[in-house]
Amino acid sequence: MVVGVAELEVRIPEVGSLKGKRSVVRKLIERTRSRFSVAIAEVEKQDVYSRAVIGLAVVGNDRRVVNGVLDRVIDFVEGLAIAELVAARVEILNL
Repeated sequence: MVVGVAELEVRIPEVGSLKGKRSVVRKLIERTRSRFSVAIAEVEKQDVYSRAVIGLAVVGNDRRVVNGVLDRVIDFVEGLAIAELVAARVEILNL
């Protein structure tokens, strides 16, 4: 079994409240979840207006496939106009 995890830090411009941030993060998570078969959630910086850390995980039986899914998810998030990808950290584990 191969497990791929990624941590994405995004900057959310032009929000001045946690309500505005939650709206943007919810859109990002829902669009990603509906497009890809990944587990995804906000995992850090819940109290910071302009930043969010999103964690996601993919499980499969081939390392290349899992890595490819993670790469496509990162490209997708980067291409969304609602948040700016600041950093991405990926780890793939063979169990």
